[in-house]
Amino acid sequence: MRIEITEVTRENWDDALRLAVAPAQQEFVPSVMESVAEAYIRPHEKEIVTPYAIYADGQMVGFFAYSSEPESADNYWINGFLIDRRFQGRGYGKAAFGAILEHVRATFPQCRRVGLTVCPDNQLARRLYEGFGFRNTEELYQGELVHYLDFA
Repeated sequence: MRIEITEVTRENWDDALRLAVAPAQQEFVPSVMESVAEAYIRPHEKEIVTPYAIYADGQMVGFFAYSSEPESADNYWINGFLIDRRFQGRGYGKAAFGAILEHVRATFPQCRRVGLTVCPDNQLARRLYEGFGFRNTEELYQGELVHYLDFA
């Protein structure tokens, strides 16, 4: 499967807004609309939020956003990662997350650490992230567990 990461733009934003997880997963991840709004409202003044669509073999299957402070070496976050309910269970999540990490490294060569948060009850996501080397700090941010991956 060929995974591509593409910024959400005026050409694909409406397709991105149609992406959604299964109803039982909605408590685990913000909607695409929430993530896109955060990118343009900028509630955290120094951080830049950029929304991205995930394509597999030319079809949009998921979404995530970066939150970054480009002048730093360790203030980089992956937010709102999701695979649309229609495409779950087919290996897209693992393939896409690997591509996201490659994209972080290529886009932000100064980045030495990337973080994310995950709901404590979301065991599937925790296993995915920890399988890529993220370590659970046991710290909570807005009720979610903070995980970090240090780049060598």
